[in-house]
Amino acid sequence: MKSIVLREIKSFFGSPIGYLVIAIFLIINGLFLWVFEGDYNISNSGFADLTPFFTLAPWIFIFLIPAVTMRSFSDEKKQGTLELLLTKPLSIWQIVNGKFLGAVVLIIMAVIPTFIYVAVISNLGMPEGNIDMGSTIGSYFGLLFLISAYCAIGVFTSTLSDNQIVAFIISVFLCFIFYFGFEGIASTIPSLSTIIASLGMQDHFKSMSRGVIDTRDSIYFASITILFLSFTVYNLKSVKS
Repeated sequence: MKSIVLREIKSFFGSPIGYLVIAIFLIINGLFLWVFEGDYNISNSGFADLTPFFTLAPWIFIFLIPAVTMRSFSDEKKQGTLELLLTKPLSIWQIVNGKFLGAVVLIIMAVIPTFIYVAVISNLGMPEGNIDMGSTIGSYFGLLFLISAYCAIGVFTSTLSDNQIVAFIISVFLCFIFYFGFEGIASTIPSLSTIIASLGMQDHFKSMSRGVIDTRDSIYFASITILFLSFTVYNLKSVKS
C-alpha cells in the first residue's frame, strides 16, 4: 500500500496538479480572509478567531477535492492500466486505501500553511494571544475528518466512469448533498429538522468546531469514509471479476 501512496504523491507533484491545488486553496483563502471586503474578512470581523476560514474551507474543498480525486481510477480506466493495477500483489482494499491516502496527504499539505493564520490572529488579538485555541484545534480536527470523507467520495466516483469530468461532477454533487443538502432539507421539515440535519456533514463539522471532539461526530465521519471506500472496493471487484 505504501508504494501506491508514494506513487500517487509523486504523480501529483510530477505534474502541476499538486502545486496548483495547494496554490489555489491558499490564494482563494487569502483573498477572502484578508483582501476582499465581506463576511469572511478576518481583519474587519472584530473577532480574533478563524471562524471565517472554517466556514469557507469546506466549500472550497467541495470543488478542489473532486478535482484531485477524479483521476484516481478514471484515468487508470482510460489508459487501460486498471486491470494491470488490480493484478499487483496487493488486495483491492490496499489499492483503494493507497489512492485515498495519497489524496488525503496532498490536501493536508495544502492545509498546513494555514497554521500561520493562527499565529497571525493570536498576535493581532487584544490582548495578544486572545484566541480560542480549543475551538481552533477542534475545527482543524473537524476539517481533517471532512477531508477524509470528501476524498472517499471522490475516489468512489472515479470508479464510475473513465471520463474525469463526469467523475468530477458526480463527486461535487455528492459532496454538496452530504455537506449542505441535509441541512437544506431539514429547514423545510421543522418537525424532523434535528434528525435530518444530523445525517449531514455540516451539523457534525459545526459540532467539532465548538472545540468538543464528540465520539458521535468522529464515528459519523469515519462511517461515511468507510462506506464510500467500501463502495469503491465493490465496484473494483466487479471489474476484476
